[in-house]
Amino acid sequence: MKTRIIKVQQQQQQQQGDDEAFGRWAPTGADSPPSRAGDGAAAGNTKNLKMRRHLDRWEVPYTSLDQYQDQDQDQDKAAAAVADDGGALLAPLIEAGAYLRTSDVPVAFPTETVYGLGADATRSAAVRGIYAAKGRPSDNPLIVHVCDLDMLRRYLEPAATTPQQQEQPEEETIPAIYLPLIERFWPGPLTILLPNPQPSQLAAEVTAGLATFGCRMPASGLARTLIQLAGAPLAAPSANASTRPSPTAAAHVREDLDGRIELILDGGPCAVGVESTVVDGLCDPPAVLRPGGVSIDALRACPGWHRVEKAYKDHAEMGAGNGDSSGKETPAAAAAQTAPRAPGMKYKHYSPKARVVLYEAAAGVPGAGAAVPSAEDLERALRRSDEAGERQRTIAVIRTWHWPVAAGLPIGAALQQTNGSGDDDREDAGFAVREGTLLGSGADNTEVLPRLLDVDLGRDVRGVAHGLFAALRELDRRQADVIFVEGVSDGEDIAAAVMNRLRKAASDIRPFT
Repeated sequence: MKTRIIKVQQQQQQQQGDDEAFGRWAPTGADSPPSRAGDGAAAGNTKNLKMRRHLDRWEVPYTSLDQYQDQDQDQDKAAAAVADDGGALLAPLIEAGAYLRTSDVPVAFPTETVYGLGADATRSAAVRGIYAAKGRPSDNPLIVHVCDLDMLRRYLEPAATTPQQQEQPEEETIPAIYLPLIERFWPGPLTILLPNPQPSQLAAEVTAGLATFGCRMPASGLARTLIQLAGAPLAAPSANASTRPSPTAAAHVREDLDGRIELILDGGPCAVGVESTVVDGLCDPPAVLRPGGVSIDALRACPGWHRVEKAYKDHAEMGAGNGDSSGKETPAAAAAQTAPRAPGMKYKHYSPKARVVLYEAAAGVPGAGAAVPSAEDLERALRRSDEAGERQRTIAVIRTWHWPVAAGLPIGAALQQTNGSGDDDREDAGFAVREGTLLGSGADNTEVLPRLLDVDLGRDVRGVAHGLFAALRELDRRQADVIFVEGVSDGEDIAAAVMNRLRKAASDIRPFT
């Protein structure tokens, strides 16, 4: 199977309204920089179809649920006018939409969070194609993506037995507990858990046998337009091989899935960089099943959500007491682990090939730093490289808030900034890689000095989230043997999502002492 990358250069997006939502996107009028030409050329079997820009159908942020239909109709007229004026502007998306309607092979597409691997959520054969391409366990449920509330409401109704039953329901079918969240955070990086009516219109493989399904409306206008053109909601996990770091650029998708799928829509780097927050409002109290682009504090500010609990089990992966001085899990967390209700709660995720050593920041202390790697840590890493038979051992460092250059490790040659893989624009990825050599700590007597790779993700937690997965993948590409990562305090904003992903990726976690 040959994989094509279709470049769909969309209008540049910017945040509007509530910053914590990451969900109020509107074009600025200026086109974003084009993706690098190398994206499709390196594989030798790819074809690039370029599009000057993409129309975001939702140009005006919504302030209430009642405005959805009217604004959607207005944008329908605008879309038709632009399509008539621009000719083939939407051709790549139209091609992908037609492919999704007829093929059982999924399509990779960009969202504001990470790249998704989408298939028609109503067809079992198409959904099975997602599991096959990713190598994903079949008991790991998928999130359903919709383009608007009307589409969501249709699939909250049982499967119709007659054409007359397919009309839009007169009464609101979305559970009332979610309406404040939808009003504030949709379109955006928030997934809500909904009852799956019986008989369901969704393929059974979407829910993995559960009585509920997760659903979100992506902020990306490109993604919403693709869903509309496909004519059905898309089941879409992240577009990576199972257990690997999530893809935030089309090149990352190709690294994992080249030859497994046929189409990758390249819309440039993802803005948020970590997956959506998943919440369950059907239980009491409501629960966060996975941290993501919407923080728990932002959720608690919404009516009916002030008692929301954390139901994911970070501390089990690093030892008792992770952000919880009692070391005890909440009832919601215990129940979630017994019967996982959302992706990312059961299996290994986000792991690069390199061994990741995570240094925790002080729990519950905003802005607190993490301990730097010790001489013993470096010795241990070098010994592991020797045991693996590596000729030139490579130590990598990912810095965030407080670590000095190279995390204070002894530098032999001055660090030089390098361009990265050539597949991604380093500025868009949110970081640059600097390369040098290490001295001391057992390295003196080696014929080849250990190589050092240094990545600074910056002091802003959203910048850290934006660049995290791309940095892990880039260091893998450069054959790092071990990656020392400076953790952040997970009490602020999107930091909980960052630390959740790092704890799952880590082979070794060093608590703050």
